[in-house]
Amino acid sequence: MKFYLAPMEGITGYIYRNAYHRYFLPMDKYFSPFLVPNRNRSLKSRELEDVSPEHNRGLPLVPQILTNCPEDFIWAAKKLGELGYGEVNLNLGCPSGTVVSKGRGAGFLADPEGLLRFLDAVFSKCQNEISVKTRLGMENPEEFEGLMAIYNRFPIKELIVHPRVREDYYKNTPNTEAFSLALEGGRAPVCYNGDIFSREAFLNIQTLFPGLNAVMLGRGVIGDPALLEKIKGKELPAAERKERFQMFHDAVYEGYQEIMSGPRNTLFKMKELWTYMDGLFEGGERYKKKIRKAERFDSYEEAVKTLLSQCEFKG
Repeated sequence: MKFYLAPMEGITGYIYRNAYHRYFLPMDKYFSPFLVPNRNRSLKSRELEDVSPEHNRGLPLVPQILTNCPEDFIWAAKKLGELGYGEVNLNLGCPSGTVVSKGRGAGFLADPEGLLRFLDAVFSKCQNEISVKTRLGMENPEEFEGLMAIYNRFPIKELIVHPRVREDYYKNTPNTEAFSLALEGGRAPVCYNGDIFSREAFLNIQTLFPGLNAVMLGRGVIGDPALLEKIKGKELPAAERKERFQMFHDAVYEGYQEIMSGPRNTLFKMKELWTYMDGLFEGGERYKKKIRKAERFDSYEEAVKTLLSQCEFKG
């Protein structure tokens, strides 16, 4: 079984990826948060920084591209190929309103004819291998059958399926019945993505789909960076787990301090990460509140130190 780290905007950038890769069981692949090529044939400097080979040494990284314009995708794929990336990933899953309103991400699934033309153009011209991350459709899982008919027309390297429609966002239960359509009737290798927050959840998916050979972990592993170790039964002794978590936290924190100006931006990034991670600690609500309210480095560091020393660690 292969395991991938999902692309999560604002979370899984190169600072986080490198810290995770250093301290926890490495993923087989890491997918970058999406890059958005503009009509001027350029990428934002922070996007280029994120996929810079210098910032991803030793990481098996796959850059993800968000666009509904084939020319923009082809340009970006070529640019990424020049940086050494043999595989790029097409985002057809993002449910964000600002993305969907422009017909991108999951919004592109509402235009199957346009998607067919897009894929025809990019597969005819790109030298890179192309994988696709998709949802089941915009509003109804029955849309997925038609989408699979489109995907099966192209040599997709891997189809990563989050078995929800866009209207679900991250609510409701993943539609495993619809997912089976990709696994049983698709030409491309298939990866499952969605709601794996525990070893038990993983084992349930493995039982449902014994032929599955790849899983993408997102919110579950951000909330518990040791999740992959738990899945594989390779946890560290209890005495070492909290110490390892602190080293991981400090690596992320120091990394953000190096690339961001002042405490406001750095602490915003750390607080965003803590919205996923605070469940690792039993109790300690007043310390967690202090983390959320911290506006200076010293107050933030003191709140984290107290949380780590006073609360039971469940990671």
